[in-house]
Amino acid sequence: MENRLKTYREGVGWSQGELARRLGVSRQTINAVETNKYDPSLPLALRMAKLFACQVPDLFIDHWETEENSND
Repeated sequence: MENRLKTYREGVGWSQGELARRLGVSRQTINAVETNKYDPSLPLALRMAKLFACQVPDLFIDHWETEENSND
């Protein structure tokens, strides 16, 4: 799953460490999410979206399609 976390984070001028502090996670967690090595839990994704005043789909892009949509 792709994400725009780094774009949002840099847009407000925060380091990975600052974002991690605000979310109550480690800097390594933020790095892993930004480099697509880790998909955050739903509660963490919701906190991220709330922190940036956006919706979860604005931060995380899922290219999955239902079987019905993929046959079009």
